[in-house]
Amino acid sequence: MAERRRSAVKAYRNRTFLNSKDARALRILAEYLEPKSRFEQYKIDDTIVFMGSARIPSRERAEAALAKAQSSGGDLERAHADVAMSVYYERARELAFRLTQWSKGLDSEERRFVVCTGAGPGIMEAANRGAAEARGTNVGLRISIPIEEFDNPYVTRELMFHFHYFFMRKFWFYYLAKAVLIFPGGFGTLDELFELLTLVQTKKMTKPMPIVLFGTRFWDEVINFDALVKYGTIGPHDLSLLRRTDSVDEAYEWIVQQLTEHMLSRPGAIL
Repeated sequence: MAERRRSAVKAYRNRTFLNSKDARALRILAEYLEPKSRFEQYKIDDTIVFMGSARIPSRERAEAALAKAQSSGGDLERAHADVAMSVYYERARELAFRLTQWSKGLDSEERRFVVCTGAGPGIMEAANRGAAEARGTNVGLRISIPIEEFDNPYVTRELMFHFHYFFMRKFWFYYLAKAVLIFPGGFGTLDELFELLTLVQTKKMTKPMPIVLFGTRFWDEVINFDALVKYGTIGPHDLSLLRRTDSVDEAYEWIVQQLTEHMLSRPGAIL
């Protein structure tokens, strides 16, 4: 009788092990090392991060949905609200376009100040779209969540990343960021905003970090920063950690001024 040979699977090819709780540290490390390798390969030195709601539609989508609601008896209140909110999509798109044009004009062999988003729809799509329309490289940091996957067609394909762990995704947002623009958003946007403010306030992030809150009416209604000062839970100086505006020109000019003054001579990730 012929002897039966036993085969052993190498640990790094053992899918059962790699997907087990015992290999969680390896999966976390992979979400650090694989993006790091790709960023280095494509010479991405640093980014301008756009954050905001996945639910804010473009103007054309919002107007088409309104026309449909008017003709078929749909939710007119929601449709009108979406048309009003679509202004943020268009402004994120314009800002990403202008910042990409500016960054492409810099005298550098590295890719500086590349637009980066969470690779979803809404504000994320708008920023990637603006960067793509300026014919610029841009980054998408997708997260796996239990909803239908959205394929953002404007992200540079080689720089589309897919994360399982929220905290590793946020690490790459903040680690490479040299400026952050935060548009109206929900739980995820608020989470990202307050983690970023905490990192800056506690000086865990020591690099200069221009933070723009875009949409003063929205943010003044959603977050009462003055009340936090009034009740003593933050200091008056903490309000200087961010800049609030409704102006594309103001946001663009301030970010370019801040990056030119503090970051042009400091390529690469800085914490």
